[in-house]
Amino acid sequence: MDPKPRPNHRLYLEVLRRMTPGQRLQKAFELSAFTKRLFFDGLRQRFPHLTEDELKRKYLEQLARCHNQNY
Repeated sequence: MDPKPRPNHRLYLEVLRRMTPGQRLQKAFELSAFTKRLFFDGLRQRFPHLTEDELKRKYLEQLARCHNQNY
């Protein structure tokens, strides 16, 4: 049972199937970069008092804490 409706999910899967392996890999890299940027921007909002260097350090600390937590 899907908790939320996804009316375009089938279309999304069709688009993915039509992509070459290289295109899918490129899309994965793009999504990864986008996710990291969102994470960094979220930290900036949570800690507006930090300098850019402090923010980068906080970002790397948080990434290290999250690394391989799925395994």
